[in-house]
Amino acid sequence: MDKVTRLASEKGVVLFSKSSCCMCYTVKILFQELGVSPMVHEIDRDPEGWEMEKALMRLGCNGPVPAIFIGGKLVGSTDEVMSLHLSGGLMPMLKPYQTLC
Repeated sequence: MDKVTRLASEKGVVLFSKSSCCMCYTVKILFQELGVSPMVHEIDRDPEGWEMEKALMRLGCNGPVPAIFIGGKLVGSTDEVMSLHLSGGLMPMLKPYQTLC
């Protein structure tokens, strides 16, 4: 749990992902198009990945990945991020972390 919370607060936008997850890829592309470069942590390539999955589930993730943190706070998974984006709530959250004009 400590590793997850530490990593989640290392950068403004953090994405816990698995390299073979299509929904993770979708969120990565969305952020790229919105001008945000999240820190991506591929938990399937981490020796502590299984423990991290359990920690993400304990934090409230419906599935272990994708798990998106903005400003150190859990936003949720693909459904929550897409709902925020469609309702106009995602951009204000991402504004401080945008790298493109």
